[in-house]
Amino acid sequence: MSQSKYQYRVAVITSSDKGYSKERVDTSGPAIIEIVQKNNYRVTDYVILPDEQKLLAEKMMKLADEDICDLILTTGGTGCSPRDVTPEATKEVIEKEIPGIAEAIRSYSLTITKRAMLGRGIAGIRKRTLIVNLPGSEKAVRESLTYIMDTLEHGLAVLRGENGDCGRS
Repeated sequence: MSQSKYQYRVAVITSSDKGYSKERVDTSGPAIIEIVQKNNYRVTDYVILPDEQKLLAEKMMKLADEDICDLILTTGGTGCSPRDVTPEATKEVIEKEIPGIAEAIRSYSLTITKRAMLGRGIAGIRKRTLIVNLPGSEKAVRESLTYIMDTLEHGLAVLRGENGDCGRS
């Protein structure tokens, strides 16, 4: 359970052509929602979008620029398929990259499956919003998000001006 005095606001974006067209049920987005709510975060938005870079970037910009959330968690679109464009959309909107988050997710995931090396997710900051790309499968989302959750909270505290420095303490 989160120890912060501040209840962080989270937006969840699932990037999936099949989820958007209702050909597949999204289980990754709801898994994110379940995990963040258990950690006392408040979900302010949840949307399933097609694998379209422009739509994904526009949604991330709106969420960050209008201060709708402190954290945007995306799921899907981080693999090697020609339609996987979530990292490109994220790169388009972030002002500062935080490579350690994506490196930590991949490093941890490599202890579970060698296929984790194919993940292209990134993380960064736009204004005062942290954006993190998570994998597309529910299992990988649960593993990755659970692994980084406490560190995300510290990063959010720093970003939102509640805590000291972001580096080593």
